Amino acid sequence: MAAEEKKQETPITPPAPQAKPIAEKQTNCLACGKPIKKLKRYYRDGKFYCSKKCWIKKVKTKQEKQ
Repeated sequence: MAAEEKKQETPITPPAPQAKPIAEKQTNCLACGKPIKKLKRYYRDGKFYCSKKCWIKKVKTKQEKQ
């Protein structure tokens, strides 16, 4: 009977740590919305744009808002 009692006891497990949220990969240009291709991309200020022209466009609109 001692063996049967051990089988019935369930071990207490601590709760699993929560996984960090996965950062979404940027797939579209922030200025024009076109899909960004791996070979043709422009990286500035921690973000990707499809070209230098789109980056300048985004900077100008940001300055106009201020």
